[in-house]
This record gives sequence, C-alpha cells and structure tokens, in this order.
Amino acid sequence: MKGFRDFLMRGNLIDLAVAFILGAAFGSVVTNFTQIIMDLIGLVGGNPNFGTVQIGSINVGKFLTALVSFVIVAAVLYFGIVRPYQLIKNKLAKHEAPAAPTTEDLLTEIRDLLAQKR
Repeated sequence: MKGFRDFLMRGNLIDLAVAFILGAAFGSVVTNFTQIIMDLIGLVGGNPNFGTVQIGSINVGKFLTALVSFVIVAAVLYFGIVRPYQLIKNKLAKHEAPAAPTTEDLLTEIRDLLAQKR
C-alpha cells in the first residue's frame, strides 16, 4: 500500500493531472475563441460553415470546416502560447549565469599552471 501511495504522491503524476485539467479548461477557451474567429469570417465572407460544399457527389464541407477550425486553433496556440514562451525562455537564457567550467577545463588549467612552475 505504501508503494501505491508513493506512486500517487509522486510529483510527476500530480503535475500531469494539473496539466490535464488546465488543458481541458484551456481547450474550452480556444474552442470559443475559434468560434468567434469563424463568426468573423462569416461576417466577411458569408457563412463559415462549409457543410454543404460538395465535389461531385462527395460532401467535403464538414472536412473543410474542421480544417479551417484546426488551422485557427493551431494559430492561436502558436501565437498565444508557443511563441511567447520561446521569447521568454530565450530572454531568460541570456540572463543566466555562465556555465561552470567542466572537469576537463579545470584539469587543463591545472596542467598549464604546473607546466609554468617547471
């Protein structure tokens, strides 16, 4: 029983659960934002629901509607989350302390100092 409790209380599982819940909540926000964009497209170019579009006898309208929605969601995620995250990460990386010298660098420095004393 202790092992199971440790498994449940491990940080990774809790972090994953929080991420899943936030992802589901954020999914609702993105879906509603996508609907706003689709409505704006509808105001400009008519009905954004392509459900009746056919090529020959094949109805491709639902696929086109889903494709446009997917592209809008991808753009919102990229420009709203991924790109700002990358910019912040790069900005913070510039302000980090320089990396500590490696063991190899230290040994080379010691060797050079010993060579100078001879």
